Amino acid sequence: MKAMQQQGPGAPLEWTDAPDPIAGHGEVVVEIVATAVNRADLMQAAGHYPPPLGESDVIGLECSGTIVHVGDGVEGWAVGDEVCALLAGGGYAERVAVPATQLLPVPKGVSLEDAAALPEAACTVWTAIRDAPAPALDALALVHGGSGGVGSMAIQVLTARGYRVATTASERHHDLVHSLGAEIAIDYRSEDFEAVVHAATDGRGAELILDVVGGDYLARNVAALALDGTITVIAAQGGTKAEIDLRALMQRRVTLRAMTLRARPHNGRGGKADVIDEVRRELWPLLEDGEIAPVIGAKLRLTHANEAHALMGGAEAPGGKILLVR
Repeated sequence: MKAMQQQGPGAPLEWTDAPDPIAGHGEVVVEIVATAVNRADLMQAAGHYPPPLGESDVIGLECSGTIVHVGDGVEGWAVGDEVCALLAGGGYAERVAVPATQLLPVPKGVSLEDAAALPEAACTVWTAIRDAPAPALDALALVHGGSGGVGSMAIQVLTARGYRVATTASERHHDLVHSLGAEIAIDYRSEDFEAVVHAATDGRGAELILDVVGGDYLARNVAALALDGTITVIAAQGGTKAEIDLRALMQRRVTLRAMTLRARPHNGRGGKADVIDEVRRELWPLLEDGEIAPVIGAKLRLTHANEAHALMGGAEAPGGKILLVR
């Protein structure tokens, strides 16, 4: 097969020959129709985010396509099934081997191509919110980076679960985030999100904050949080180190959580198989009912992955997901 590969960190991606994937025990081979670009892909291409031990070094954390081979020990899936899949790597290719426990059916009403935008965002959002208490009346959730792939999914899911949603986003994406259900759009360049959140909640603060920024946002998130609220850090685009006054955490009785998806084991407690099962049970009905939907900002050919990375990393990055299609 062929895949987009590098000669070394920072080198351009090239469409070159790669070993054909083989379905091991419990795995299937998927003929890829589309994959999606994630921030982690840009980090891996730059040499800062290597794949977990034993996983494909081909970039790509999700895909959609058709099963072309089923390995031993696989139940419930057959050749010809249209699926989307959560990957630890290998999405920027013609085919990929993936554990069957990391497959999801394409939701009714979503095209096979667009389904490539779902696995990473849906699984990330679900793991970030699944332990959050049911929202009280008028509860506010704050989502940072609401126009991104994860943020656009989070706004929809939290709205469907009964939260009022505030989100930080550049001003040019405010119409988008409002269309997804966000009540409040905050221009992070010119507005103080702490002040906006407190004004919108009569000084109570947000019950739940999903943070993709990290760095100095941690202390600001604590200041914006309601008593007994929860902060979940799901990325650190603004830096991996933060300083916090522990008294502030104690005084506000903060629950501080952090999570990652790629390095989770395939199986076992808290593994990807569990996450996939929960996402299929909890979020797939919302997709099929039209309460949430993938948000696609741009589509490029898979062979144009370098241009897609530049687009995501640039000042004019579109809202939603960037798809790479075969």
